[in-house]
Amino acid sequence: MNTKSSIVKKALYIIIPLVLIAIAVIKLKSNKDVTQSKVYQYDKEEAINVQADTLQLENVNAEFSYSGTFEPNKETKISAELQGKINNILVDAGSVVSKGQTLIQLDNSLLKLQLQTIEVQIEGLEADVNRYTILSKADAIQGVQLEKAVLGLKSAKVQKATLLEQINKTTIKAPFSGVITAKLSEEGAFAAPGVPLLQITDITNLKFTVNVPENELSKFKLNQNYLISADAYSEISFSGKATMIGSKANIGSSFPVQFMVNNTSDLKIKSGMFGKVLLKSETYRKGIIIPSSAIQGTENQPQVYIVKNGKAFLQNITISNKIQNKAVVPSGLNEGDVIVTNGFINLFDGANVIVK
Repeated sequence: MNTKSSIVKKALYIIIPLVLIAIAVIKLKSNKDVTQSKVYQYDKEEAINVQADTLQLENVNAEFSYSGTFEPNKETKISAELQGKINNILVDAGSVVSKGQTLIQLDNSLLKLQLQTIEVQIEGLEADVNRYTILSKADAIQGVQLEKAVLGLKSAKVQKATLLEQINKTTIKAPFSGVITAKLSEEGAFAAPGVPLLQITDITNLKFTVNVPENELSKFKLNQNYLISADAYSEISFSGKATMIGSKANIGSSFPVQFMVNNTSDLKIKSGMFGKVLLKSETYRKGIIIPSSAIQGTENQPQVYIVKNGKAFLQNITISNKIQNKAVVPSGLNEGDVIVTNGFINLFDGANVIVK
């Protein structure tokens, strides 16, 4: 009896795990089938709806634009010429100031006391000179005494002038009209020569600088006017005079070209804003122009999808210039070609397409 019972137990130990494994496998397979039924299976043979344009030759004028940045005509950090405690700062960041306006007042009380002392000395020396002059004419004193008094008076007047200049320098004034763009110290701080206290920027006139490749540098001439626009205010255009054409290439092997531009009356253009200088030619030629949105690939190897016999194929192209949201294509496309302009989802080389 015991032998039969042990055999049954051993059989159960084998059968039960097998049954559990079988149930788990069936459950996993069922879950997999449910999951796959919910996942979208893309059919590569299914045609994709796209928007396309048939290319035609268009008038292409030689229009070039170069991006650059606006910089202030003048900008400097203001520091004190004398050391001393800052009693008062009369401006703040953003304040518009004019040339000669007082910006900072340093403590000058000690200098004023020294000035009073020297003025007393001058009064005494002037009295001595007058007295010695009378006595010298009467031969009552030696002439050397008068000479010493005159020299002492001249020295005292030089000391007074020096003190007046030092007192004048305790009042720090704006060197030119502009806007305070940085406040670098506070009242009660100690000012010293070479330590910046304020930064003033003049954006009434602006410098606009672009970097131009060497083969296009000849398009710019000194003292000629060019059309310039700011990216932030595309509706506003400026006339900029070329004031500098670089004589040394930068790291990118291009040359800086600088223009002088008058800002708007309300100073809309700020230092650091981006802009463009636009060059136009009066000559026109026929060429292929495509929307920039149709371009695929990389900047070094641009491509477009071209439709042939209901299929979309990637075509390598070259781009000579970009005009706003369009690109000029000198090679890679021909008149009459059909290119995809919209509908790139799931699109691949050789895909079946339906042109809307």
